[in-house]
Amino acid sequence: MENHFKDFFNHVMDDYLKDKDDPFVVEIGSNDGIMLKNFAQNGIRHLGIEPSANVAQVAMDQGINTIVEFFDKSLAEKIVSEHGQADAYIAANVMCHIPYINSIVEGIKVLLKPDGIVMFEDPYLGNVVEKTTYDQIYDEHTFLFSVHSIQYLFNQFDMELIDVEPQESHGGSMRYVLAHRGAKPVNQNVQKHLTFELELGMTDQKTYTKFSKSCERYRNDLMSLLNDFKSQGKTIAGYAATSKSTTIINYCGITADHLDCIYDTTPIKQGKFSPGAHIPVKPHSEFKDNYPDYALLFGYNHEKEIMAKEQEFMNQGGKWITYVPEVKIM
Repeated sequence: MENHFKDFFNHVMDDYLKDKDDPFVVEIGSNDGIMLKNFAQNGIRHLGIEPSANVAQVAMDQGINTIVEFFDKSLAEKIVSEHGQADAYIAANVMCHIPYINSIVEGIKVLLKPDGIVMFEDPYLGNVVEKTTYDQIYDEHTFLFSVHSIQYLFNQFDMELIDVEPQESHGGSMRYVLAHRGAKPVNQNVQKHLTFELELGMTDQKTYTKFSKSCERYRNDLMSLLNDFKSQGKTIAGYAATSKSTTIINYCGITADHLDCIYDTTPIKQGKFSPGAHIPVKPHSEFKDNYPDYALLFGYNHEKEIMAKEQEFMNQGGKWITYVPEVKIM
């Protein structure tokens, strides 16, 4: 993700801000500064907006300008009065978390310079429908955006979608680039992806009825597999106590009878239990000391990195259970 956000920074600077004199960049949901530090280290005027005080403090300790606030029109007006309008408004995996989304766009309209750009990315509904990644549906994800929905949302505020860029992060995301209406040319990618969504049936209710049936089928396939392995006396552990795993566990009906534990690298999760099913979460360091027969890969969106790191598990006969885009053994 650090590399991903560095690429994001380079994209903003090289393609939109390189000719700007003293550009000003604002990031909403700036977290610990993983994205904004690239701007800070290059002397770019910036401001992070992060409502979680403890996380914001991590960024501030690194010298990243951050305020502990929720973004809306009134905060946008305050920022403009103190810093001037922004050349770029950026965000990553946060816009889909905000239920009062109209207020956010209203604030962006105020914040952005006449020739400024908006660039943000979130999990993409098209990937969810294509791959049946129903684990993208959980409490923090108020919305799952499509190109159609983003175009419709910003059109209401006289802004327009000028580009879309598919991303591999988080199991399939889309990066949206927007501007004030008529301020910048519209890339052909926009029409290309609107057409793709129509062909996929993303504006048709029948598509989502079919999606629900696919969710049920994959749930049944996964539970059949887990129950079969347990009846054979096999050991199974979860790998990565992700937010998405909570949806999988509770929707499918996975319990501590199926998984001995879930291994995770995040210290704050270790020694706790999964929500609902109360499966113990153990330190990743214990994984290699007690390899299970099978590991249920909850962190599938980081499959490449995980596979490279856990070669020894596989060398000793360990196998992975995955469920995206279908239930299978690896």
